[in-house]
Amino acid sequence: MKLICSQTELNSALQLVSRAVSNRPTHPVLANVLLTADAGTGKLSLTGFDLNLGIQTSLIASIESSGAITLPSKLFSEIISKLSSDSPITLISDDSKNQVKITSKSGTYQVRSMDADDFPELPIVENESFLKINASSFANSLRSTLFASSTDEAKQILTGVNLSFNKHSIKSAATDGHRLAVLSLQDVISSDNESKIYENIEITLPSRSLREVERFLSSCKSDTEISFFYDQGQVVFISSDQIVTTRTLDGTYPNYNQLIPDDFQHTLELDRKNFILALDRISVLAEQHNNVVKISTNKRESLLNITAEAQDLGSGFESIPINFDSDDIEIAFNSRYLLEGLKIIETDSILLKFNAPTTPAIFTPNDDSKQFLYLVMPVQIRS
Repeated sequence: MKLICSQTELNSALQLVSRAVSNRPTHPVLANVLLTADAGTGKLSLTGFDLNLGIQTSLIASIESSGAITLPSKLFSEIISKLSSDSPITLISDDSKNQVKITSKSGTYQVRSMDADDFPELPIVENESFLKINASSFANSLRSTLFASSTDEAKQILTGVNLSFNKHSIKSAATDGHRLAVLSLQDVISSDNESKIYENIEITLPSRSLREVERFLSSCKSDTEISFFYDQGQVVFISSDQIVTTRTLDGTYPNYNQLIPDDFQHTLELDRKNFILALDRISVLAEQHNNVVKISTNKRESLLNITAEAQDLGSGFESIPINFDSDDIEIAFNSRYLLEGLKIIETDSILLKFNAPTTPAIFTPNDDSKQFLYLVMPVQIRS
């Protein structure tokens, strides 16, 4: 293999695929990235794969001879990142010595390689059925729910995001048992090929994999469509020059719709930005103890009072204007849960709905066109 390519493009590609390289590989080759040079297409492809998450991307290169080799991801990435961006990179592999020579205007490096035949192949979904999904909308569905997934590996199914595809709509949901984020989007799946569109498919994908999917989707143009393939526990996302593949999570996702009340006794209308700023300030104290903030209404003055106490350290009090038409109430929440969810909502005005201080509370945009719902379980207050 012999080729010349841009340092900037090679560095960017390495930063991308290295996120799919295992930190604790079960086999030495899984600590490597696969480089495949094709003189026919004039492209160099790079692949990282930890057997669960796989990322592949490609860049234009001047290829004198085709070939494939694997190099240690961390070492190779650090060398390339520190080379001058105003000089092209030359890569030449020497199969007899199992090494690759890297040449830039500033110097030459030799890196030990491993045979490409030892590198596992990315799973291929042998299936003609696929979805064409708007990249920007799908990135939004992931960004709006990923934060609520669990980090507890003992609750493996909750460490992912549940995705439901139905004709032209997508519904994404994530929960860690304390809060739930749900976003429904309509008309985001292309209708170009009706015969190949899945109906009523539901899968749960690992949050770690979806963070990488969301990252590469966010870099796409707003009108870009990506292809989505699914078969036998494997999902593949394909754009023009990138592939991300991931396994699905085993198990049945909880029926989260049962948690969402049909009716509410209390509905409060708040200015989202004012609420976030007040919570952000008072959480400085809340974080010193248990992250709990108490929220109470003052109907006479149309105010929402927010308080926090840190034992032996102090207390805080904030108030913001609200609209509501029920009796005064008091309810408590984990301030971090509130802030993380409220920052996802985009409207200026939001609604807080609940029935009692011990039942699920719902935050939604005060706009019927925004199909986002954030459920938070209150913290019980001792009298």
